[in-house]
Amino acid sequence: MTWDEVSARRLARHHLTEVDRAGDPAAAAAGALGIHAQVMSAAEVSIGIRTGGVTRAGVRDALWANQSLIKSRGPRGTVHLLAAADLSMWTGALQAVPTGPGPFAPGVRMTGTQTDQVIAAIADAVAAADTSLTVDELTAAIVERAGPWAGERVMPAFQDLWPRWRQAEAAAMHRGAMCFGPDRARRATYMSPARRHAGFRPAPAEEALPALVTRYLRAYGPATPAHFARWLGASPAWAAELFARFAGMIEPVDFDGVEAWVALGDTTFEERGYGPVRLLPYFDAYLIGCFPRAILFPGRAAERALTNGQAGNVPALLVDGVVAGVWHQRRSGRRITVTVEPFARLGARQRRLLDAEAERIAEILEGRAELIIGPVTVGPHA
Repeated sequence: MTWDEVSARRLARHHLTEVDRAGDPAAAAAGALGIHAQVMSAAEVSIGIRTGGVTRAGVRDALWANQSLIKSRGPRGTVHLLAAADLSMWTGALQAVPTGPGPFAPGVRMTGTQTDQVIAAIADAVAAADTSLTVDELTAAIVERAGPWAGERVMPAFQDLWPRWRQAEAAAMHRGAMCFGPDRARRATYMSPARRHAGFRPAPAEEALPALVTRYLRAYGPATPAHFARWLGASPAWAAELFARFAGMIEPVDFDGVEAWVALGDTTFEERGYGPVRLLPYFDAYLIGCFPRAILFPGRAAERALTNGQAGNVPALLVDGVVAGVWHQRRSGRRITVTVEPFARLGARQRRLLDAEAERIAEILEGRAELIIGPVTVGPHA
């Protein structure tokens, strides 16, 4: 299996080709196995470019009106938009991923028993609430149920001290005790996924883990256990053991001279046509999950679009399945100014596709596009 074949398949399965668009936001999130949503506007673009005609309003409707999306903590413990239909798999698998003691000092760090107490308090509080709860409201409810120690402001975060219980936030979401609710006056809120989706419960690990591995390989394969571990935020040794355990569901292939894995029987490839031109936003799933990075980020792309080897901090111009430039967008009223810096001269067709892509970005953000070809001078996260 060559890079060109694999790249064409990944693009199609991530709904990044014109003929493979997702039918709705949930299908886009399912195809990419989660959309990173730490920056919500970037998540809206990630979903919008994978669908036909969906704007940021459509993404918000999928989250809060028809609830086909859910906002929670997914791979690597980071905020993601997940297909609600996949939440049982996600929670069943994520709570089975071994975790270390955490980065906090012993006087701050919660014990396993304390973590269990906090998560039980969270589950009870959000289930009993008539509406989603802010951090302060949830803190009060946890303290009432678990004790004052849970609310002590001892956890260092963003030049501040947070309540002790917040170190269990990701674990609570991974266990399905809570998820994010709609923002209230720009403040995050928390709610019960079971109240949103009747009958929800985490799937047993023996069902969820093989489902996640095979789904991952269909979206990102061929891949190695080390690639899977990096994408998920798990230890390479545990990932290798997992691949060995599920050997009957996956199979090894030669990927440009390296042994990698695909789901059993998943060895067909889409016909490769003219590669798409895409503007991928911060932390797009394709950038973060596809390997090897030396091919995905060739030459100058590694210098400009990776930050100490980490993908996603810089929006990327994707041409023919590889990073071929960087870009930045700035909003002024309804005008969305999209500045794109290609690393090589674009052909006439590529330029037409880029024009259309800039228009699509503005459509998703419900604005009017202005495309500038020139240097991008802002840094990561700008």
